[in-house]
Amino acid sequence: MRQRYVKEAVPALTKQFDFQNPMQVPRLQKIVVNMGLGAAVANPKIIDAAVEELRAITGQKPVVTRSKKAIASFKLRANLPIGAMVTLRQDRMWEFLDRLISLGLPRVRDFKGVSAKGFDGHGNYTLGLKEQIIFPEVDYDKIDSVKGLNISFVTTATNDEEGRALLRSLGMPFRA
Repeated sequence: MRQRYVKEAVPALTKQFDFQNPMQVPRLQKIVVNMGLGAAVANPKIIDAAVEELRAITGQKPVVTRSKKAIASFKLRANLPIGAMVTLRQDRMWEFLDRLISLGLPRVRDFKGVSAKGFDGHGNYTLGLKEQIIFPEVDYDKIDSVKGLNISFVTTATNDEEGRALLRSLGMPFRA
């Protein structure tokens, strides 16, 4: 995937946006995979399962995220584990992106492409998946509950148009 970026995406984006220097071309900085687990307040074992699934999906140990403050209506106390996240950079990032585009997204039910509305105004893109079982590393028989996850692509792009062009040139299947 990194070779695809260097050989195909950089020249295409340089031509498309009239960049003078190859260092101006937007690039992918990191991918953050986050699994928010509100149900972990009632059942703390869900966190352990989510950590193992994220480790299998990304090949890296996840960090358990904890609540910052107490919210009585959600029965949430401060410092309770409520999610897990992984930040991928360098080789693991490119390998994960390749697996997501070539293996994961085609296994989504009724897949017609990802929404182009997930950009934040600064060229970063967030994609939400309803189930973690689209990844072949997750053993379907060991799943106790289907959990969704968010995948954020952090780029050096200055606007959404550049970020969209970067992800499209890397093979991200946006809806028409």
